[in-house]
Amino acid sequence: MDFDSGTTRYGVVLVTAGSRQEAEAIAQTLIQAQLAACVNLIPVHSIYKWRGKINSDDEWQLVIKTDLALFPALETKIREIHSYEVPEIIALPVTAGSTPYLQWISEQVQH
Repeated sequence: MDFDSGTTRYGVVLVTAGSRQEAEAIAQTLIQAQLAACVNLIPVHSIYKWRGKINSDDEWQLVIKTDLALFPALETKIREIHSYEVPEIIALPVTAGSTPYLQWISEQVQH
């Protein structure tokens, strides 16, 4: 198995959305714009504090695989279409991964 260790070129970006429809719209937009290679959608339940009130909501977690060089454009695109005033948009670096998979990510996103 090919294994690429120590690379931080690639990353996973986490975003939550209030509905599956919104999550799918964000995912489709990012894929079409070649800002992401793949987006997984996972139902989650979030408990958080917003404007002094504790909230408990069902949401959708987007797990976005991308080249971190695209993060500024990806963040801008998400903020343009997201319904939340302050959406979660956080990037986690991939510190190791399968070389063929990372190459596939590179082939799917804009350069």
